[in-house]
Amino acid sequence: MSTLRIDSNGPEVVALQQALKRLGFNPGAIDGEFGPGTESAVIAFQKSENLLADGIVGQETSVALGLPPAPPPPDITPYVTVDAVHRMFPGTHISAIEANLSHILAALRDVGLGDKPVVLAALATIRAEAAPFQPIEEGRSRYNTSPGGHPFDLYDNRKDLGNRGAPDGASFRGRGFVQLTGRANYTTYSARLDMGTGLVIHPEQASDPVIASRLLALFLKDKERPLREALLEDDLRTARKLVNGGSHGLGDFTDAYRTGERVIPDRPPAI
Repeated sequence: MSTLRIDSNGPEVVALQQALKRLGFNPGAIDGEFGPGTESAVIAFQKSENLLADGIVGQETSVALGLPPAPPPPDITPYVTVDAVHRMFPGTHISAIEANLSHILAALRDVGLGDKPVVLAALATIRAEAAPFQPIEEGRSRYNTSPGGHPFDLYDNRKDLGNRGAPDGASFRGRGFVQLTGRANYTTYSARLDMGTGLVIHPEQASDPVIASRLLALFLKDKERPLREALLEDDLRTARKLVNGGSHGLGDFTDAYRTGERVIPDRPPAI
């Protein structure tokens, strides 16, 4: 079955309309035309099933309707070029993008986040958090180090981070493309990466480009549903907040995302 959306038409739309009506979501006329009535019925059905309510009958929605599964969203990662990403990162040396882009795209593909909106959100997150396009380590600031205190002493006893006293603050400071911070997060994501306690024993590995890319992908996967909902509404402020918890870097995030919309293709080019 094809992915169906507004302006689709034909026998597959008839089958969709019949399925919606049978399940109690009246699309109006059973005419094979995917118009506003069908879209509204699809959205209502998606909300009822706790699916992403985008009005598009993709893989999850088609299966939930009892229809043959539609294909997954197009994976654009093979078509994300260094030159296009460099336009999203105008102040970044292209050599860093050449060195790290393949790791990031591979990590996103591995967790099923290869479609354009989420790829753009991932790259925009890097622009906001690690603009040099390489993993970074958190520096000392008044937010993590007291006047005259040892580095990161204000993190040492942060229960919300799972820290247990010095030297946890320094050991588990922010690292990567997204700033993985705190013993609890290092422990959780070490297990998620099938590294056992490797990241806890050697937390500096969070700055390795391959591991940092996988951490970014896993973090976004954990936020996938609300992230997609925010992107569907073009609410970049909320999308940024889901990653950062605030609006820090929102300008860079927005600029990168909007540039990516223009320079990265929506789907693989036709052959």
